[in-house]
Amino acid sequence: MAKVFCDFRLLLLVAAVVFIYIQMRLFATQSKYADRLAVAIEAENQCTSHKRSLIDQISSQQGRIVALEEERKRRDQECGQMRSLVQDLERKDLRRLIDKVQVPVAAVVIMACNRADYLERTINSVLKYQRPISSRYPVFVSQDGSNSDVKSKALSYDELSYMQHLDFESVKTERPGELIAYYKIASHYKWALDQLFYKHNFSRVIILEDDMEIAPDFFDYFEAMATLLDKDKSIMAVSSWNDNGQKQFVHDPYELYRSDFFPGLGWMLARSTWDELSPKWPKAYWDDWLRLKENHKGRQFIRPEVCRTYNFGEHGSSLGQFFKQYLEPIKLNEVQVDWKSMELSYLFEDKYATHFANNIKKAKPVSGSDIIQKAQSIDGDVRIKYKDQWDFENIAQKFGIFQEWKDGVPRTAYKGVVVFRYQTTRRIFLVGPESLKLLQIEDF
Repeated sequence: MAKVFCDFRLLLLVAAVVFIYIQMRLFATQSKYADRLAVAIEAENQCTSHKRSLIDQISSQQGRIVALEEERKRRDQECGQMRSLVQDLERKDLRRLIDKVQVPVAAVVIMACNRADYLERTINSVLKYQRPISSRYPVFVSQDGSNSDVKSKALSYDELSYMQHLDFESVKTERPGELIAYYKIASHYKWALDQLFYKHNFSRVIILEDDMEIAPDFFDYFEAMATLLDKDKSIMAVSSWNDNGQKQFVHDPYELYRSDFFPGLGWMLARSTWDELSPKWPKAYWDDWLRLKENHKGRQFIRPEVCRTYNFGEHGSSLGQFFKQYLEPIKLNEVQVDWKSMELSYLFEDKYATHFANNIKKAKPVSGSDIIQKAQSIDGDVRIKYKDQWDFENIAQKFGIFQEWKDGVPRTAYKGVVVFRYQTTRRIFLVGPESLKLLQIEDF
């Protein structure tokens, strides 16, 4: 019995030990999982915190996005206002700013000597229309000699540049009785044009004299003509003058002509032509020299019907020659012609002869000793044929136009034809003996 009880107690002891062992293992396992759980909870807490941080950052970024969107809208509004401002400036003052970087159309030189009062009148007339476009037409005064009043007057204007030609060499005329002034003028012209083309490097120069006033569309006219001058090498120069531009002989401010006779008195020359002329420039009478066929070589000149310059110089080197009869009655254009919008291709050499011939064909032929009375009785244009220079001078005298010829060419003539208005819008075409043949018109 005692042995059985002892065995039972031993079993109980073994069971207790096993139980205790199992409990210890369970406790260890629970502790291990408890630690893992704590770590997981901690990780979860960190994840939750990080998530909240991200949510806070996203919220912050969304706020910044909203702020940036509002900033963008504000900037867009400012840009819109700036665009409106720029457009307004373009309409008002921006063109002046742009002009400062534009290549000049041409330099304008006023040739002066000893007439300070005349020079002032000319400068004021030029600057009146040049100031808004000053960068496209820089103005120079070129003085020949040392007259202090002229120099002071020129230097009193900030808007122009002053040049002075001093030539102290004695002048020897080629013929007795000639005026030295014509030699000095020719020398001055060569010096001034050399300065402007070669020292200042202008591509074109407009030459004025110190006794001229200009028309409101003077600069627009020359800007339009610059294109023709560059493209058509049969055009030697462009003039703003019509020798028969007296009030009774002109009407249409839009009409332009080609001429074989150099008009002068406000004209534009290209550098390429000056390169040819400068080395052989004459000692005197430069304008008549340009009218010689050997120098213009068949090239022609553009001139308007209504003058864009007015010559008020009654007192000067020419001693007032023809002033009362031919210069004082000149009509200066008063119409602001929009030359940029004008169709001017008819002036090109390959088109002009046909254009001019068509006008002559429409004119009614008139002949006889009473041509003026006959011309007055016709409503439309009239053409009158002359036989030779003497005949032309006789007819020109009756009408009152210039009678002068140079090297076989009447003033203003194209292919021997001189055209002018007479009393009304009627045009009179004085047609030379070879004109119809040259213009390919059947004789009448």
